[in-house]
Amino acid sequence: MINSVFLGPWIRRFLLEHVVDECNLSRNTQHSYRDAITLLIQFTISRLQKPVDCLAIVDLSAEMVRSFLNNLEEERGCAVSTRNQRLAAIHAFARFVGLNSPEHISWSGEIRGVPFKKAAKSPVIYLEKSEMDALLDAPNINTAQGQRDHAILLFLYNSGARADEVAQLLIMDLNLAVCDRDHSSARLRGKGNKLRQCPLWAQTVRELRMLIDGRKPTEHVFLNRCGKPITRFGIHGLVKRYAAKASKHVPSITDKHVSPHVVRHTTASHLLRAGVDINTIRAWLGHVSLATTNIYAEADLEMKAKALSLCEIKGAGRVGGWGSDAGLMAFLRSL
Repeated sequence: MINSVFLGPWIRRFLLEHVVDECNLSRNTQHSYRDAITLLIQFTISRLQKPVDCLAIVDLSAEMVRSFLNNLEEERGCAVSTRNQRLAAIHAFARFVGLNSPEHISWSGEIRGVPFKKAAKSPVIYLEKSEMDALLDAPNINTAQGQRDHAILLFLYNSGARADEVAQLLIMDLNLAVCDRDHSSARLRGKGNKLRQCPLWAQTVRELRMLIDGRKPTEHVFLNRCGKPITRFGIHGLVKRYAAKASKHVPSITDKHVSPHVVRHTTASHLLRAGVDINTIRAWLGHVSLATTNIYAEADLEMKAKALSLCEIKGAGRVGGWGSDAGLMAFLRSL
């Protein structure tokens, strides 16, 4: 029987039983919940000066949570989105305790009553075609590492995949066509372990073939310099490294803080410009809701400019100023 007073057993049960077994949340979400709870405990210990094994549920008061969230922003320099992400994990924990411990229903309600903070929507950042071309040209394809890096950048652009999806890609997930008339694809594992198929360009297929030639189907497609599966952090570092190199030739890249997710935004924006319908792009990127994908339609200035040009009134001639209308000027003076 779980001790309903102390915090430790509840956290263990929440992270190991509820998050993993009952909800089957993705690995990244599990880590996000774990990190949020860890930071909150560390903050509470420093404020109350109590050993961690002596912390009670009620020590995590709503006021303590508010102080913790303010500390994230003011002391740790976290964005509002990060603050809200941490709060979502705390809300989930409070809900779990409240559902399983009637004596803590009131406490659960107080914690879940801590509101999310409204954040200004940041504009979607993506690369123009010339900027994306410069990024793809950055690796030295005359070396083995450069060929691998180019293949990763090309796959990111082709698939619009998240960094973790690329890192987890196995050789068995690739369906590479034998002849040109067949379609090649990659099976990606997205958020919540959802699977989706992504079509591959002929150039992507050629570069992937060189990487996986003679290797086992159960191996990861992309390996680091030590021959181990590359991590999402390794992919982040790779993209940033080549973005810095590409910015020497195309300076506008510098202001865009390029990351794998910016390349993902780039894929969606370029698909939209190419005339691919928004629902296909939703499936391509693995979005659950079409509303998530609609941000690309709102962000694309080039498409807005084209739409505006279609509505432009042409051939109407020069419109005279107010001064040329004597009757109007006389009316205005009489007022």
